[in-house]
Amino acid sequence: MDFSYPPRAEDFRTEVRQFLAEHVTPAVLEEQHSGTVHSWELHQKMAAKGWLNGAVPEELGGGGRDALEMSVLIEELQLFRAPIDAMGVVIALASIILELGNDFLKDEVVPKLLRGESLGSFGYSEPESGSDVAAAQTKAVRDGDEWVINGTKMWTTMAHEADYVILLTRTNADVPKHKGLTFFIVPFDTPGIEIQPVWTMGYERSNATFYDDVRLDDKWRLGDVDGGWAVMKTALKFERGIAGGQFFSAPLIEDTIAHARRHRRPDGSLLIDDPVVRERLVRAMIDLEVCRVFAQRVAYGAAVGAPFGVEGSMTKLFASETFKKHSNWFIDILGVEGLLRHGEPDAPMGGFIEESFRHAPVTTIYGGTSEINRNMVAEGHLGLPRAR
Repeated sequence: MDFSYPPRAEDFRTEVRQFLAEHVTPAVLEEQHSGTVHSWELHQKMAAKGWLNGAVPEELGGGGRDALEMSVLIEELQLFRAPIDAMGVVIALASIILELGNDFLKDEVVPKLLRGESLGSFGYSEPESGSDVAAAQTKAVRDGDEWVINGTKMWTTMAHEADYVILLTRTNADVPKHKGLTFFIVPFDTPGIEIQPVWTMGYERSNATFYDDVRLDDKWRLGDVDGGWAVMKTALKFERGIAGGQFFSAPLIEDTIAHARRHRRPDGSLLIDDPVVRERLVRAMIDLEVCRVFAQRVAYGAAVGAPFGVEGSMTKLFASETFKKHSNWFIDILGVEGLLRHGEPDAPMGGFIEESFRHAPVTTIYGGTSEINRNMVAEGHLGLPRAR
């Protein structure tokens, strides 16, 4: 069994590393400490390289980069700690519209996303239902050729920077909850929308978004009326599986190894000489290799046209849960010094370990909670009955 990437993908890795070494500057890294993990300058430079368009599946009109190359791109971006929260949403949203959208949405929205001019956000979760997105109560009522939307969404990350939200609404309350849903692409400059910040424990800014008699032409509808659950399955497939995988722990492991090799304890011994420290680091590296294999499987499936929805859930679940485990291990290794935050004197790794410790639990929630992903794997891969 050959786990190596093909030469084309490795050549692309070299190109990506050279680009990131030049453009992921200290200023770009510092920018994300504002809570918005996005850099317009970096995003637009990646768009100019064709990397946003390249990540869209070729059968949908994407450009030139296969899924293995995009897996390499995601891994290198995360190794460099590049602020790319918006990138994955842009790629997923463009792919969803190209697969399911009408000609207006394909012509109006997709080019702006892939040129790096516009950003998108996800409008699924609500205050009363959380991960049970099928329980959405944000209402869309038809009025001639328009729809009137009222409701509230939570965790609309990047809404304060984005131009569009893919919005899940309730259009029929008289049928089972999965059957009365409809999606819209809603421009944020539409009258009646309010955005309020919500700060997470992981230093990021998310948002609550409020829709008060928002009027929208039917051309902004995505998919069939009351056919939103089919759209949701496609959306989750791209959100969890696009571009291969997740490597949350990769930069944390690299930085912790470097710190352990140079940090001396009061007795003069190097941290790396402690066998317990070495064991934890090696176990984390093994977990990371498992993440890579998951990512390769997802990317290979996408490259040959095989379904990758369940595999995407498996990858995201394992990556986020091990990231949480690793950040716990490493902050324990560093002791009280590991609790020093970014900007505080003597903070190990510039406070990256403390930042990761707070951010890791957040990764087990967005993109589908670990519980939801376990259900997806249990039902879709193991064939277990749906929980009642």
